[in-house]
Amino acid sequence: MPPVIVYHYSFSPYARRILWYLRLRGIPYLTCAQPPTLPRPDVRLLGLKHRRIPIVAIGGDVYLDTRLILRKLARLPPSPSPAMQHPPSGTQAAGIERLLSAWSTDGGLFSRAMQLLPGADLPLLKNKAFQRDRADFVGHSTNAAGAAALRPEAMAELRDAFALLESTFFADGRDWILGGQGPTTADIEAVWLFHWLSGLKGALDPATISPALFPSVFAWVDRFQRQLSTAKTEAGTVSGEEARDRILGQASQTKDEVEVDANEMLVKFYGLQQGSVVEVWPVDSGSAHVDVGRLLGLDSLEIVFETDAGVRVHAPRHGFRQRPVISSNL
Repeated sequence: MPPVIVYHYSFSPYARRILWYLRLRGIPYLTCAQPPTLPRPDVRLLGLKHRRIPIVAIGGDVYLDTRLILRKLARLPPSPSPAMQHPPSGTQAAGIERLLSAWSTDGGLFSRAMQLLPGADLPLLKNKAFQRDRADFVGHSTNAAGAAALRPEAMAELRDAFALLESTFFADGRDWILGGQGPTTADIEAVWLFHWLSGLKGALDPATISPALFPSVFAWVDRFQRQLSTAKTEAGTVSGEEARDRILGQASQTKDEVEVDANEMLVKFYGLQQGSVVEVWPVDSGSAHVDVGRLLGLDSLEIVFETDAGVRVHAPRHGFRQRPVISSNL
């Protein structure tokens, strides 16, 4: 099994998705701890400006965006008795998993959840450096009065999300999203925001969202946490330099997996070919931080490029933009 290295900071809700997956599948991993705000010198050692967390290395390949990361981790062998299963591919259950991923990530639910962060109870949110960093992340700043004005709308949307789960998936008394005896990746795709918010004191208004109003959803979150608490896997830590050296010391296991597809629309539009210098960046958050590298592969699902540090990086096509660089020192 190729080594797995997770670049993250402890309270990132997105990073939790990856760490939960590794624990529940029993896949050994190493962590490279990062500060919650820029700069992140360990990431720059990879030749990356990308500011979103987590970043995951699998052997000699580095992956951006949790959805692509989860798709790649699914190829690794789990422990003999994993605490979580995948729904079979090509099934209705797999479709539900994909829809839940889009609902929680693309549907604006995370943005609304961010508007519920309790500034009075989280000192970090009052830190001026943290506020500037998050303004850079989302592309705009919000003052205290503006944030307070958004809270009722955000609470209403999260209430509707709790109600959706309570009145559909859990209305029949099941323990898990897809039924069965244990969690699946569909539970990870759905639970992460609800787990995060229910653990933040002051985030939820008990008159609007509480265990009394949504008992099945809160019981599911508790059940998931208990499952995590009993899951065991081998984990360790590495420094930024050690992580870079390990990555560069591993041969890519996906060298010929993604090629430059001559029939792909973007390839034809820009006249791209292997070796073209391209820039790549996310379009929804952290979009001011653009990475540049030599194109190695591009198809309908992902783009692969090599940074000036010699690191092979994969980004999804969905949620990211790519275009050629006219002039470059690469």
